[in-house]
Amino acid sequence: MEKDFISAGDLSRKEILEIFTLATRLKKTPWARSLERRVIALLFEKPSTRTRVSFEAGVSQLGGVPIYMDFTTTQLARGESVSDTGRTLERYVDAIIARVQRHEFLIDLASSTEVPVINALSDREHPCQALADYYTIEEKIGRLEDVILTFIGDANNVFNSLAIMGNLLKVEVRIAAPKGYGPDGRIVNIIRDLGGQLEYFEDPKEAVRGADVIYTDVFVSMGQEEERGGRLSAFLPKYRVTEELMAATGKESLFMHCLPAHRGEEVTDAVIDSRSSIVFDQAENRLHTQKALLVKLVEGGFL
Repeated sequence: MEKDFISAGDLSRKEILEIFTLATRLKKTPWARSLERRVIALLFEKPSTRTRVSFEAGVSQLGGVPIYMDFTTTQLARGESVSDTGRTLERYVDAIIARVQRHEFLIDLASSTEVPVINALSDREHPCQALADYYTIEEKIGRLEDVILTFIGDANNVFNSLAIMGNLLKVEVRIAAPKGYGPDGRIVNIIRDLGGQLEYFEDPKEAVRGADVIYTDVFVSMGQEEERGGRLSAFLPKYRVTEELMAATGKESLFMHCLPAHRGEEVTDAVIDSRSSIVFDQAENRLHTQKALLVKLVEGGFL
C-alpha cells in the first residue's frame, strides 16, 4: 500500500475493498483505540464542514489527538516552504491531512515527509469523498461491479476522483456537461492507463438512461465565484437534476451529492429531499471510511 492517499488511483481495488470491510466494522463499533497515542494534523487552506468534522471526530473516536491548523495561522501564510513545513510537522505528528488549493502542494508535502499525507481536497481531486461515495453505493445497492453512475455537471475534482476510483471498482462512469466543461485530458489518460473508459455526453437525458446513480455537485465551486454568471448560463436549466431527469433513467435510481448543495441550481428540493436521495448517508460514511483509511495508513490496518 502507498504511504499516502493523494489520488483516488493510489489504492488498488483490493485495498479499497479492504477499507470498506474495515469501515463496516468501525461503523458497528465506532469507539476503538487504534490511534491511541497518535497525533494527526489537519492542515486546511480551504473552508470545510463535513471534511473537517468527520476527520476530527474520527481521529478522536479512534483514540488519537487531532490538531486543526488553518493556513492563515501558520508560517505558510508568511512564505515558509511546503518542504520546510512538512519536515517540521513530521517531527510532531503521525499523519497529515491537508485540504488545499493546489494539488502540487500535496505532492511536494508527501515527497518531503515520511509520515502519511491524505488529500482532504485539492483543485484536482477529492479522493476521500469518492471512497465514501462508493462505500455508500455498495451499501445501498449491494454491489459495485457494473453499476452505472452518471455525473451531471462540471468535470471537477469530485468527478475526477469518482471517475478514477470507479474504473478501479468496475463501475461504469458517465458524465453529462456542456462543451468546455467535460473531462480533463489528464484524467482521461489516467483512466486509459487503468484499462478503463469514460463516457461523455452533452445531453443529460441520454447520459442518465439506465443509470443506477445520478450524482451532481455545485456548478460554481470554491474559487470560481468570478465565473458564476458564465457557469450558470452554461448549465442552467438543462443540467439541473429534476424529477423529470431522474425519471429518464427508466428505473429506481439513487441521487447523490457531495454537499454543500445550492438548492434550485444543480438540484431541486423535490429530488434532494426525496426517498431516492442518499446524500446524508454519503455524509455520514465520510466518517467511517476515513477512519478505516487512517487505520490502514497509520497502523497497517490493525484495530
